[in-house]
Amino acid sequence: MTSIPPAALKIRNLEKSFSMAGNSLPVLRGIDLDVAAGEKIAILGQSGSGKSTFLHVIGTLDEPTSGQVWMHGKDVFARAGKELDTLRNRHIGFVFQFHHLLPDQDAVHNVMIPALIGGMPSAQARERAVHLLDRVGLADRLAHTPGELSGGEQQRVALARAMVRGPSLLLADEPTGNLDPATAEDVFNLMLELNEEQNTTLIVVTHSEQLASRFPRRLRLNAGRFEESTCSA
Repeated sequence: MTSIPPAALKIRNLEKSFSMAGNSLPVLRGIDLDVAAGEKIAILGQSGSGKSTFLHVIGTLDEPTSGQVWMHGKDVFARAGKELDTLRNRHIGFVFQFHHLLPDQDAVHNVMIPALIGGMPSAQARERAVHLLDRVGLADRLAHTPGELSGGEQQRVALARAMVRGPSLLLADEPTGNLDPATAEDVFNLMLELNEEQNTTLIVVTHSEQLASRFPRRLRLNAGRFEESTCSA
């Protein structure tokens, strides 16, 4: 019998509500989910359905109202302060719709920042950044600032930055939402290739049914819960 690898993420009864005008607005309603190491998942849903909220919670950018999230067998929110910051920096990479690059820093330094924050020596961080920028096709753009790069190039820098610490989990929130179809396809291909090469668990929020169809597992967020369907890879 084939052994089942331990879940990279184990989520139980996850709930998240926001307070509005004195009332509680539930967004996530008791989500249970297991995600295997190296798995790639697309999350779809209507605007305002809570897709980004879900990513922010499992990425530790926000805390759940209730429920638990385990990463590699450890309760994420049992940690606090610097310990939680270290977990986020070392094991979780983020790519957003808007790249959030530092406008006064070149591509190399933008990619280096998470590694430097995590205590990686500068020379090693630079070597890693240069390697990743080469990997995403920007070897000739190392000294360019964001204003000197196209939208697709900026998103490639953001992807390299997300991968610089070798995270076990990569979360992407509409990463191609501001790109033309051809550039979006290129960025998406890079994310899938890096998932394969580094066995990084990949969870992507996208509004594109076409792009989501390339994932072997798709989840649709509806009324605060996931509806799951599968498709061929």
